[in-house]
Amino acid sequence: MPLLLREADVARVLKMDDVIRAVEDAFRHLGQHKGVNRPRQRSTTTTGTVLHVMSAALPPLGAMGLKAYTSTSGGARFLGMLYSVDTGELLAMMEVDLLGQLRTGAASAVATKYLARADAGALGVLGTGKQARTQVIAISRVRPIALVKCYSRTAAHREAFADEMVEELGGEVVAVDSARDAVDAVDIIVTATTAKDPVLLGEWVAPGVHINAIGSNAATRRELDGEAVARSDRIVVDDLEQAQQESGDLIAAVQGGRGSWDRIVELGSIVVAEAAGRTSAEQITLFESQGIAAEDVATMKLAYDRAIQIGVGEQLQKDMTRGA
Repeated sequence: MPLLLREADVARVLKMDDVIRAVEDAFRHLGQHKGVNRPRQRSTTTTGTVLHVMSAALPPLGAMGLKAYTSTSGGARFLGMLYSVDTGELLAMMEVDLLGQLRTGAASAVATKYLARADAGALGVLGTGKQARTQVIAISRVRPIALVKCYSRTAAHREAFADEMVEELGGEVVAVDSARDAVDAVDIIVTATTAKDPVLLGEWVAPGVHINAIGSNAATRRELDGEAVARSDRIVVDDLEQAQQESGDLIAAVQGGRGSWDRIVELGSIVVAEAAGRTSAEQITLFESQGIAAEDVATMKLAYDRAIQIGVGEQLQKDMTRGA
């Protein structure tokens, strides 16, 4: 019978280190052409409510699935469906808000592992929402982060974020007064915003820095200006087809003559050593994360396997998943 996992169940069964390994494996399968990822599709209504649907199949895991969510001015609601590749059986339904935050952080950790300098110890974060939290946690698993500088437009939010991250990391976390201050003298930059106009300027980015840009997952959103894209020696995406549809940073740069799609490689190709990652300490590297369904499917499979192992979740009636 299918298993139902609610947010509390997902929080119980998923640990960041395990999610990072699962997401890296997903990119490895994609790099080996053993998986299929389908870009997000959006259905927009006159009320402003949007339905987003994305799917993937990872046969090496025996799993395929989709994530569907609605977004409104009041927020978003997320639901994942996990199926067996072998039988087509519905294995699980799960609430995947936290899961999405964890897998997005894990994707940045994988990119950081392959693209940031090995000694990178200072992290600058623009944006202090839920996604920023898992970014910091995940990146600290793959690099020796001793200092985090964070900025968001609301002082109370960035101060609260700094206090929370100090307890989480045990290192130095400082709330600063401007975006430029947050990225000054750091080794890694994370942009985790919903900005429509750039919050990170290329003139601020020092040689040797690695950037994880996670907020520009719609053509109308931009976190980086054209100079930041143009100065990046290596530009990496999670899925090229999806990036061409919705990476506002890259779309604007290409249209403005500051970049070209043939310069951009997928993270999976770097994980399997088909393409090079960082090749010198002075390079600026950029990971443009759209958040792809293959990450969701791999993480849902991890959650499902762990839930079965320890007896978490609610069994649904089998006839609920059958046709009339």
